[in-house]
Amino acid sequence: MNPAPTCWWWSATASAGWSGWCGGSALLPSPAVIHSILSDKATRLYLVLGGFFAANALLAEMIGVKLFQLEDLLGVAKADFSLLGQPHLSFVLSVGVLPWPIVFIMTDVVNDYYGVRGVRFLTLLTAGLIAFGFVVLYLAIHMPPDQGWWLTSSAAEGVPDMQAAFSAVFGQGMNIIVGSLTAFVIGQFVDAFSFRWMKRMTGDRRIWLRATGSTLISQLIDSVVVTYVAFWLFRDMTFAMATALALTAYVYKFTVAVVSTPLIYLAHAGVERYLGKEKAAAMRAAALSKADEQ
Repeated sequence: MNPAPTCWWWSATASAGWSGWCGGSALLPSPAVIHSILSDKATRLYLVLGGFFAANALLAEMIGVKLFQLEDLLGVAKADFSLLGQPHLSFVLSVGVLPWPIVFIMTDVVNDYYGVRGVRFLTLLTAGLIAFGFVVLYLAIHMPPDQGWWLTSSAAEGVPDMQAAFSAVFGQGMNIIVGSLTAFVIGQFVDAFSFRWMKRMTGDRRIWLRATGSTLISQLIDSVVVTYVAFWLFRDMTFAMATALALTAYVYKFTVAVVSTPLIYLAHAGVERYLGKEKAAAMRAAALSKADEQ
């Protein structure tokens, strides 16, 4: 009589069709299990939040080469102030700051419902996607351009050389790439852990405090790191000038973080409506558990 095969299950739901190993043969997930994963509301929500998180972070990196004057946008007189001995400063910012409020909100919502591990995974995934994007752009820039119609196709619009324009727009320097990626990863991790610390202090109360507070802390570090790495470490900008630029950018981010606070409450209300209050509360409690720290 043959002995019964030895079986190992990789999940408590193996008997319902989940993965396992039995008698030397792999047991694969059934279509029903796969469907249940994809139809789970918490899983779908994480995918949607993660998609917006990654998409806006990628957009911010790709469009960040353009600068704009904040005072001109607001229709006010151009600022002219001194900071740390640096004269004639004003609010000249990268257009990459436009999508960042959405990244802030996604970070805080993911942290509240999926914990630090949820934010950490999205941060590393997005950093990898950004790096991949820069590699693709580098290859695209160095592909030999068509010397025919395309090269001068926009001459009437004031762009005599499309290859030069393409390179100028998408060819960010290595200092900007390294600085922005470093600042992004450090800033997101600081945001996640400071948000968690504040949540332990406040519980489910004072969403505005932990959301806005963690963003203000992380964006101070983000502003300083990206400026120091990109312009002081790899370029000849003075330390005082780099610090002044970082603080100027932080003033804008500080203001945006405070102004966007109502959107945090709107996002939480939307999540609770989608998941249901009971499930949303259970997820917030699980996100704060010790197991999430691993």
